Amino acid sequence: MNLRDLSYLVALAEYRHFGRAAEASFVSQPTLSTQIRKLEDELGVALVERTPRKVLLTETGREIARRARGVLSQIDEIKSIAQRTRDPESGTIRLGIFPTLGPYLLPHVVPRLRQQFPRLELLLREEKTEQVLHMLREGTLDAGILALPVHDDSLHTEFLFEEPFVLAVPGGHPLASRDRLRMEDLSDQDLLLLEDGHCLRDQALEVCHLAGAGEKSGFRATSLETLRQMVSANVGITLLPALAVKPPVAQSPDVQLVEFEAPAPSRRIAMLWRKSSAMTPFFEALAAVIRDLPAGLLDTRSCGTGQPGAGTAVAFPTS
Repeated sequence: MNLRDLSYLVALAEYRHFGRAAEASFVSQPTLSTQIRKLEDELGVALVERTPRKVLLTETGREIARRARGVLSQIDEIKSIAQRTRDPESGTIRLGIFPTLGPYLLPHVVPRLRQQFPRLELLLREEKTEQVLHMLREGTLDAGILALPVHDDSLHTEFLFEEPFVLAVPGGHPLASRDRLRMEDLSDQDLLLLEDGHCLRDQALEVCHLAGAGEKSGFRATSLETLRQMVSANVGITLLPALAVKPPVAQSPDVQLVEFEAPAPSRRIAMLWRKSSAMTPFFEALAAVIRDLPAGLLDTRSCGTGQPGAGTAVAFPTS
């Protein structure tokens, strides 16, 4: 048994197809198939069910593939330790982030990370929260940036910042003229929300529950951009996180933002990594850079014209 054969098994478990697994492993299909059979012979058990149309791992194969992922992840960490011993700020970090945060946070932090760690290769992966957590547990990500709470005792949580929500409404909506909102002002409103699987949906539903608001029936968006276009088209109102309404997003005159009175509804953002990771000191340094956001970036009073407390036009993409 060797690490190469374990990597072939892990690829086969991921792609469930000999051809695609071979391509991902940069070998020919016959080579990968032969090595899998040799691994089965060495272990004395069947790892793969071979059918004409698809490949299925046996129960034993799935368990061995799961453990093999952990072994390969540990090998990567050993290499990273050696690399960072030679050069503490170099190497590769695989960082996961969820879709309703990534496009709005990364433009503010990636340039600063490159400046602080010029030899660091940052590989970014945008996935929904559950997939980021799965990849962290499997070792295919080194760290993730997620919204709290996250209930996983195997992960270390490093708090980064608290991001307030604002209410986005069409220009002619009765709430558009309000200086500030109280939570109870939403009690008779139905909000546009994202589809299942987005953590922002869960956060918005919690706000709705606290405020006595509901969800607008017959529509669930696949992205924040869709939600914002629906507000612009006078379909309804929605909650938006503060980073999603700050430059470099382009302006639109059709949507008004209204901030909430303190304490405003918000989401807590954190960086997470495996407690077993040998890269904890470096992750802490990385988190410190991400946490140090530009002044005023999370201030909802500066979302529009800069007049504190006013419901003002907000910047929205047009595509």
